[in-house]
Amino acid sequence: MVRKGWSFWQGYVVLLALAVVVKAESPYRFIDWNVTYGDIFPLGVRQQGILINGQFPGPDIYSVTNDNLIINVQNNLDEPFLLSWNGLQQRRNSYEDGVYGTTCPIPPGKNFTYILQVKDQIGSFFYFPSLAFHKAAGGFGGIRVLSRPRIPVPFPDPAGDFTLLIGDWFKNDHRQLKAMLDGGHKLPFPDGILINGHGLNGASFTVEQGKTYRFRISNVGLQNSLNFRIQGHKMKLVEVEGTHTVQTIYESLDVHVGQSYSVLVTMDQAAQDFYIVASTRFTDNILSTTATLHYSNSNKAVSGPIPAGPTDQIDWSLNQARSIRTNLTASGPRPNPQGSYHYGLINITRTIKLVSSAAQVKGKQRYAVNSVSFVPTDTPLKLADYFKIGGVFRVGSIPDNPTGQNMYLDTSVMGADYRAFVEIVFENHENIVQTWHIDGYAFWVVGMNGGVWTPNSREEYNLRDAVSRSTTQVYPKSWTAIYMALDNVGMWNVRSEFWARQYLGQQFYLRVYTAVNSLRDEYLIPKNALLCGRAQGRSTRPL
Repeated sequence: MVRKGWSFWQGYVVLLALAVVVKAESPYRFIDWNVTYGDIFPLGVRQQGILINGQFPGPDIYSVTNDNLIINVQNNLDEPFLLSWNGLQQRRNSYEDGVYGTTCPIPPGKNFTYILQVKDQIGSFFYFPSLAFHKAAGGFGGIRVLSRPRIPVPFPDPAGDFTLLIGDWFKNDHRQLKAMLDGGHKLPFPDGILINGHGLNGASFTVEQGKTYRFRISNVGLQNSLNFRIQGHKMKLVEVEGTHTVQTIYESLDVHVGQSYSVLVTMDQAAQDFYIVASTRFTDNILSTTATLHYSNSNKAVSGPIPAGPTDQIDWSLNQARSIRTNLTASGPRPNPQGSYHYGLINITRTIKLVSSAAQVKGKQRYAVNSVSFVPTDTPLKLADYFKIGGVFRVGSIPDNPTGQNMYLDTSVMGADYRAFVEIVFENHENIVQTWHIDGYAFWVVGMNGGVWTPNSREEYNLRDAVSRSTTQVYPKSWTAIYMALDNVGMWNVRSEFWARQYLGQQFYLRVYTAVNSLRDEYLIPKNALLCGRAQGRSTRPL
């Protein structure tokens, strides 16, 4: 909701807006969130969940391109807490990214006000708690960024717009899961799948016959790829993590952990109820759950067998991924066509090859990138960088290419030049599907295939209409290549979305740097920034 009257909030925000130089002509949306523990029963047993304003999952964030989101978060948990914003790019403002490498945790009983701008973005995203293992307890919700009224959208307005948060779930308390990992163990197989916080047939979506609806599907789980489908209905893919896509029809979609998709579904069947299904992919034991698509004029409950989906077919999933392409003629957040940026004609300035691995370090399970398993420090890296605090991290502590060394622990930070155009290759030598996310950016997924990447693999690249997104999968014994324009100064988290893996070290930070000290390139530290670790007691800056 956009408030037009003057209040304490507005007065407070004017001061904060000056601190981050937010453009005054963009609307403000004010959000108050109270974060608490509460009893939840997603799989039929009582668990302690993380609620936002008493809700599990948390409330959706509704916004329009360039809106300023002023989100006041009151932490009423008994431990520090942070929220991060999967897919929101935080242009020039990594201080607000909400991961421990950029932002101090909100202490118990305290609040923090995030000042975000969804600058030059549209699409479907989600937020989640980034500390400890809070994500296993909830605290996540959907984010939708609508186009501005004057910007054409390549499909008619749908009759309704639904958020579907799907993901695997454990009956164990999040503290128990964290203790397993801290003890050097792997997690067990999940206990079930949730749709919008509900187990089997717990969620329902009411629609009118003959109308078309938009479904924004995000996999907010901890580790498993999921296949999504709707009984008797086809799905037209229209958007992926902020990019309007070629409008291809699918009977089911693989949604890998951390990814978001937006589909249109026309209610063109006889009046009855239908199954909505999410099931695990590439697992020996197939977990599935259902929700209900309820036609408003239906007198017939869901019936028949639950529609089957693909299970372990890698090639099926790979071919589907390759079929997802950018709609070059559609407008994105700006009126110019998405295809007007010819990424395939830009010279690569640097190639980075990232290889994941799993091993024991000092008798405990760890995960790494290029042999380096990330360990956090007592001070967020972005604050250490700003205050020039030595000894917190070292730029270059992770190499551009795998070295073949045994796994070791370090606070891994890779340096990169502002405005470079890089090629990043994710290589997966393991037998699982992996998913990788880069904060602060969208990138072009130019290629993926089995085997080991070589320079000759570039002959397979899609240099015309590859999809631009922030999270990509890497299939077993395979590689995925992306192009990325480093146009966003800051400290950005590169991580596995397999949550136990990122917790145990499969992540690092990309420090995109320019020697020019200009507000054109990066905002100043927020006046209200929390300070912790070796930054505690310092001053952000005078107003």
